[in-house]
Amino acid sequence: MTVDVLRPPVPAERQARAAVAVLFFTNGALFANLLPRFPQIKADLGIGNAAYGLAVAAFPTGAIAAGLAAGVLVRRLGSGRVAVIGTLGTAVGVLAAGLADSVVLFATALFLAGAMDAITDVAQNAHGLRVQRRYGRSIINSFHAIWSIGAVVGGSMAAAAIALGLSRGQHLLISAVVFGIAACVALRFCLTGPDTEPAGEKRTGGADGERGPGPGPGPGKRTRVRPRTPYVLAALVLIAAAGALVEDAGSSWAALYLSDSLHASGALAASGYIALVGAQFVGRVIGDRLVDRYGQRTVARSGGLIAAVGMGLALAAPTATGTILGFAAAGFGVATLVPAAMHEADELPGLKPGSGLTIVSWLMRLGFLLSPPIVGLVADATSLRVGLLVVPLAGLLVIVLGGVLRPRRA
Repeated sequence: MTVDVLRPPVPAERQARAAVAVLFFTNGALFANLLPRFPQIKADLGIGNAAYGLAVAAFPTGAIAAGLAAGVLVRRLGSGRVAVIGTLGTAVGVLAAGLADSVVLFATALFLAGAMDAITDVAQNAHGLRVQRRYGRSIINSFHAIWSIGAVVGGSMAAAAIALGLSRGQHLLISAVVFGIAACVALRFCLTGPDTEPAGEKRTGGADGERGPGPGPGPGKRTRVRPRTPYVLAALVLIAAAGALVEDAGSSWAALYLSDSLHASGALAASGYIALVGAQFVGRVIGDRLVDRYGQRTVARSGGLIAAVGMGLALAAPTATGTILGFAAAGFGVATLVPAAMHEADELPGLKPGSGLTIVSWLMRLGFLLSPPIVGLVADATSLRVGLLVVPLAGLLVIVLGGVLRPRRA
């Protein structure tokens, strides 16, 4: 009698994991290089707040417009190749936005960058999940943590370029070339072959690295759509949207709430978003180990509880320090939600390869677009403190819907 044991990843699989990490890093860094340039671009174009807001909205609009095409492209060209093509397109869009001499060109460039970013997002996650299936354990959260590092590095690059007096064209051209080359090099180490290989394969012991049967059919062995599949997919979309909503609440409203409602200083007000992003990064770094030990379902529901209780208490007894800690709890709680929803959607039976992942990513971006005006409308009608109740409510939603995620594997 033989006993199956997980074999360590072979060099090609380690290289593929590093390649996907590079793709996530470049994706986080490219647009982050442009964000600190926005005030200068707004001033140079001589546009008001309304025109600027509409122009910036072109980025998520482009993402929504092109997002559903990602699954088709992945099936035809392969996830690794599509991720690199999308990265190069994003770099071109970001560079064009930095060089735009009119608000129309600025918005058009952002629309292109958003469209390419959405395609890159689906493709790099699809390839990351493919590598994860080879590993036989969770690694997808680590990729999202690396994306966060890339965003910090990109923002730091922009700050350094501004301090050195580099023009936007010089700065963003350097960014495009550096990260474009990095993505092209990474493609050489991505997994080869079609993206329709079976999911959930358990790699078993033996020098030849043979694979045993896994727990699910995966993208390469599609069964017919089960009656429950649409409902599970809808629940996964809501889980991902809950994570996106909490992220947006931190980026769009944390500083405003701390400064206007709680009268915190400018430096202290900025700590709300920093606390959320920092805690989210920590959650993603340790997320894979938690998922492997306790399962997606337990980790997600525990995170939803942490977010709901932490931010709920902060809003119930509002203080600057308590609110910062509340945003930190929310960021930590939702750290694994988007990767978990993408992973589960990519494994749903009966769907074409990449379809579930594409749908979740697309509708999640719709949540990013709609959540700021919703919170704003509630805040105008009542107060921003009431508007921010969407954060603990999102945590409660995850607790209710978390049952669609996988429990811990034996």
